[in-house]
Amino acid sequence: MTQDLPEEKSRAAAWFRALRDEIVDAFEEVETRHEDGPRADQPAGRFELRDTKRTAEDGSDAGGGLMSVMRNGRVFEKVGVNVSEVHGRLSPAAQKSMAARGVPGIAENPSFWASGISLVAHMQNPHVPAVHMNTRMFWTPGAWWFGGGADLNPCLEYDEDTAHFHSTLQSHLDPHDPALYPDLKRWADEYFYIPHRGRARGVGGVFMDDRNSGDWEADFALTQDIGRAFLPAYLPLVERRRGQTWTEADKEAQLVHRGLYAEYNLVYDRGTKFGLATGHDPDAVLMSLPPLAKWV
Repeated sequence: MTQDLPEEKSRAAAWFRALRDEIVDAFEEVETRHEDGPRADQPAGRFELRDTKRTAEDGSDAGGGLMSVMRNGRVFEKVGVNVSEVHGRLSPAAQKSMAARGVPGIAENPSFWASGISLVAHMQNPHVPAVHMNTRMFWTPGAWWFGGGADLNPCLEYDEDTAHFHSTLQSHLDPHDPALYPDLKRWADEYFYIPHRGRARGVGGVFMDDRNSGDWEADFALTQDIGRAFLPAYLPLVERRRGQTWTEADKEAQLVHRGLYAEYNLVYDRGTKFGLATGHDPDAVLMSLPPLAKWV
């Protein structure tokens, strides 16, 4: 059995909140700076904040978080940056799923604690790629682990954007172990694949789950560097593309690609399933869905 790890839990939750604050500030600054180009005459977008709650099956308080969403900005059409810290007992379905994954002791004791950050950005300009990032820590009486990653989801692909995104992620992972980036890239390629479409939802990134090397400090440091890599990996792409003009055909391609993104998140995404199965605020769980999408 693992220890309760109160200090480690507190440090992880505080880190996710600090990363959330940094990203929110950076995205609002992008909105402020966009004074020339498409939609520059619109008000600069700002995040709306709402506390979220998780309610246990017996009606008791089981934690919650902060939902931060910007809608209809100059650059961001919809972006959410959510943080949460929840606890309680897993539902029978979630308990069964984790037991099948080999989580130690979960079949006997379904108690859990989890904290993390989840980000999804859908952009006004079809030339600016959508993006996803999340990192999290999970604890049960029998185990602890980290998970998460980041992946890029352009509807109009630019090789130089993909190369920058991946090289930045790699530069943050290599100091931990040069074998990590190719391993986590391969994991992302497999995880963010849509079987019923026979294709990936984007151009990949990095992903990990159930990360427990036995060294909590090392795994936490790796998780932090995945989070630290996000802004330098993504913001230069926003700056490069946000002033480009677009056509109706470009917007059509964006809406169709968003349909693909929605299909993945609703059918396959493990975080979506876990959030809904454990009673977390459904608006926060489904924050990842785009404001508009299209199917052909």
